[in-house]
Amino acid sequence: MATKEVKERAEKLKALIDKYRYAYHVLNKSEISDEALDSLKHELKKLEDEFPDLITPDSPTQRVSGKPLKEFKKIKHSVKMLSLEDVFSEEEFSDWADRIKKIEPSANLKFYSELKFDGLALSIVYEDGVLSYAATRGDGQIGEDVTQNIKTMESVPLGIPKKRTVEVRGEAIITNKNFEAINREQKKKGLKEYANSRNLAAGSLRQLDPKITASRKLDFFAYDIIGSGEKLHSEEHEALRAMGFKTGGSYERICETKEEIFSHYKKTVKEREKIPYRIDGIVVSVNDNRIFRRLGVVGKAPRGAVAFKFSPKESTTIVEKIIIQVGRTGTLTPVAILRPVEIGGVTVSRATLHNEDEIKRLGLKVGDSVVVGRAGDVIPDIIKVLSALRTGKEKNFHMPKNCPVCGKLVEKSVGMVNWFCVNKNCPARHREGMYHFVSRKAFNIDGLGPKILNAFLDHGLIQDISDIFELKEGDIAPLERFGEKSAENIIKSVNNVKKIPLSRFIYALGMLHIGEETAIDLANELGSLTKLEKANFEELNKMPNIGEVVAKSIIDWFKDDRNKNLITKLLKHIEIINPKKRAPGKLTGKTFVLTGELEAMSRDEAKARVRELGGDPSETVSKNTDYVVVGSSPGSKYARAQKLGVKILDEKEFLKKVK
Repeated sequence: MATKEVKERAEKLKALIDKYRYAYHVLNKSEISDEALDSLKHELKKLEDEFPDLITPDSPTQRVSGKPLKEFKKIKHSVKMLSLEDVFSEEEFSDWADRIKKIEPSANLKFYSELKFDGLALSIVYEDGVLSYAATRGDGQIGEDVTQNIKTMESVPLGIPKKRTVEVRGEAIITNKNFEAINREQKKKGLKEYANSRNLAAGSLRQLDPKITASRKLDFFAYDIIGSGEKLHSEEHEALRAMGFKTGGSYERICETKEEIFSHYKKTVKEREKIPYRIDGIVVSVNDNRIFRRLGVVGKAPRGAVAFKFSPKESTTIVEKIIIQVGRTGTLTPVAILRPVEIGGVTVSRATLHNEDEIKRLGLKVGDSVVVGRAGDVIPDIIKVLSALRTGKEKNFHMPKNCPVCGKLVEKSVGMVNWFCVNKNCPARHREGMYHFVSRKAFNIDGLGPKILNAFLDHGLIQDISDIFELKEGDIAPLERFGEKSAENIIKSVNNVKKIPLSRFIYALGMLHIGEETAIDLANELGSLTKLEKANFEELNKMPNIGEVVAKSIIDWFKDDRNKNLITKLLKHIEIINPKKRAPGKLTGKTFVLTGELEAMSRDEAKARVRELGGDPSETVSKNTDYVVVGSSPGSKYARAQKLGVKILDEKEFLKKVK
């Protein structure tokens, strides 16, 4: 029996899932990402699997979809349209496959793997070879009559060979190309852009005017035949193609082992971006239809098939505690320690909270259930707090009054959002500064990361970062877990970076407020380290993209005798390469900010291209920004650009400008 706490969690999950599902399926509003909703449903399903007494007739796991809309004629399906159980890992897939094998121990099981389309499920019925009617899944038993809208879809045959009476099931989708074209038109008209192609496909099929559906150019992919008589699911796909339907084609295959399924899954993940429409995983079915039917149904799902979903970029989990990290400039950054969850193919246990204001904006408490997102390779962020799942045991978080590392008082300047440890001798600041110095965008010393630097510091081999240039192989080799070869490789890596561009040297010094782009601006404007050291406040303040705060930070840094000594020691070992004067280009005078992921190039490549053409990449959106380039999964810079009225470019528009 489930405990009181587990029962309460399950009830709250049911209520929250129903709220989001109703908004999505009935009101056509997306209040939470599909991936986060899947994560909530997955948690509820696991609870019900572990405690069957939690299962109730009104549980979201016991029904298939939303209620039919009132505007459409209702159609009862001859055979219930089921949904699929989701699995998100090889371990969960193996558990499913092992259960099947236990039920059918004597069967020579083979599986059929096909794409899981991210669209709207449809049933299309042909009588004597002629399209009779089409219906949406609806609640699985009763769907909406969308026959007239289906007839506008060129990929749906109006008639099939041999005058068969048969029901074809599949998915209505909008290709990526058509989705982008529709959003371009929306943008031109000053209308809101659609969030994703799945919502748009669903909305398009539910239009009362078939002309609107036709204008959306929907596509249809078939994946099942009801009453076909084929012995194998793979034969059903052959029959569908013979009838004139599209299927997943080259992305479908028969697999005899779990290992073959895993290999096919990984291959599909790699090729996902090349597929011209949205998919969110693969569907794996028992290929033998007789065995499939014998396996029956569990709840809302057939036992003989499963949806092996891609690792999401968003998921739900719980904030177990909040800790404070002290950065190289003394900044105190709150970090959420999460109950581990898989996002984007990796297990995540931490999410940055940026600052105290971000915690207040989110309304976050320790113990909260949250939606966590991870775009690209960046540190995960908490996107949303699911306050409806609170138990009353959650606790407010307060920033500490003292540095958690050195114990000194922390300060917050007027107008600033961050708290700082002002102790320049704070051990955390010292180590973080070293980590920053050797990082990829600074000196980029291959093989010399935080763990090795910690070992050097702990054994007294170095006191500041300049000491690494004086190390010899014999100093390193005796250390535990090192050896002659390891020592040789580290010294070689250090020697390889003794010539460095001025911009990267400035960035490596780790001055407060000096990021990669600001370092490049300083290098290009001043041309040498000597000029930077001698520059006064007025000179720095009038430079583009600098301003009072950055100018003061530079002046204060060079006033510190320890920093002056560090520069002197470093210059004994390295050679700084001063920048050449940039030739004017077609983007001269234009400032670009990039946010989100680009498909055609990395963000660093995009910045480099802007510089080649005379433009200036920047990290901060302001009224002086000329363009904000928006890729997939954009961050807060996109919202700020909209608020300030800055010109926004999508990737295609940006690529035209940098040709």
